[in-house]
Amino acid sequence: MAKVTIYTTPTCTYCRMAKSYFKDHGIEYSEYDVSEEQDRAEEMLEKSGQMGVPVIDIGGKIIVGFDRRAISEALGI
Repeated sequence: MAKVTIYTTPTCTYCRMAKSYFKDHGIEYSEYDVSEEQDRAEEMLEKSGQMGVPVIDIGGKIIVGFDRRAISEALGI
């Protein structure tokens, strides 16, 4: 299984939806709150070119927003 990282903020509805999706499918992930961790916010910006969340990194494939189809394809499910 590819390593999954999600960059979030506490108030982001789509972040919660993505985390729920991962939980429902038994996908382990690392989560970084970019509102609290400036170095992770910079990392997210470097990876995606975006300031909006969620930014999801699945084995190096970057997905901006909660795109269920793209996430499923990247995970192979």
